Amino acid sequence: MSIKLSTLDETLWLVEISGRLDQEQAPLLENELTQLIQEQQNRLVIDLSRVDYVNSAGLRCLVGAWRKAREKGGNLWLCGLNHRLKEIFSMVGFDKVFQIYPTSREAQTDLLKTGDSVQEK
Repeated sequence: MSIKLSTLDETLWLVEISGRLDQEQAPLLENELTQLIQEQQNRLVIDLSRVDYVNSAGLRCLVGAWRKAREKGGNLWLCGLNHRLKEIFSMVGFDKVFQIYPTSREAQTDLLKTGDSVQEK
């Protein structure tokens, strides 16, 4: 798994993940996301378009970061889910928890336009 961080503006970060998000890799992502949130970079767009596998550890990592971001007045949005990931997120009900965008560009356009930090689903 690789993780690429970039700023979309002064308050919005893009986190691009590629590879597998499993029990071996999830702690690496969790550390990166926790560090961003502790540094008050708590508006995060997670791009999963290059992720080919997610298991329960990966799902726990994402929901844990979502909770931490919201506790700090931010939020965590997802984008780029392939068909299989959409099925998994729907099956476990995470499509009701996370706001999910088709692409990072659509997330960026919407979030920079609205300035949302905490948006109820």
